[in-house]
Amino acid sequence: MKSLLILILNLFALVVMPAAAEAQQSILQDPVAFEKDHFTKSCDGQVSFGDKFATQQDINNDKLMDIVVNEGEITCKGEKGPYCTDEGCPYNFYVQVAEGGYLMIATAKIYGYDFIQRFGNMVLVMKMHPRFCDRKDGEAVCEITVRVRGTKFVTISQK
Repeated sequence: MKSLLILILNLFALVVMPAAAEAQQSILQDPVAFEKDHFTKSCDGQVSFGDKFATQQDINNDKLMDIVVNEGEITCKGEKGPYCTDEGCPYNFYVQVAEGGYLMIATAKIYGYDFIQRFGNMVLVMKMHPRFCDRKDGEAVCEITVRVRGTKFVTISQK
């Protein structure tokens, strides 16, 4: 009976694990080039990127430079920030991995963020639509403070 259970578990692992491996995100060597190529194609070549399109900073406190891409700095076919709404603009957060390359760990629609030191670690204070703090339109902007640990966002506070 025990060997039958082990056989079933092994078959399950052979079937499920390759699918899980395929679902993993691939490592990008140059996320800025990847993003620019994507938007150049989607804007039929009529695109420009502002100075703050990509920012390099160590967002997860591992001493490797990470990249934050602000889609609000895109001008596509003459329209600035075509993917922005009243809830903000999409920001893509990439962390550099020790093996080389970058992983996108999050996309957030925000108004902007501050990168500050709190309790000895650098944290992101993301300014977001009031609804993310259970407030109505027109009320104070929601500020969510997160620390990036490895490849995960950990919420510290919300106000």
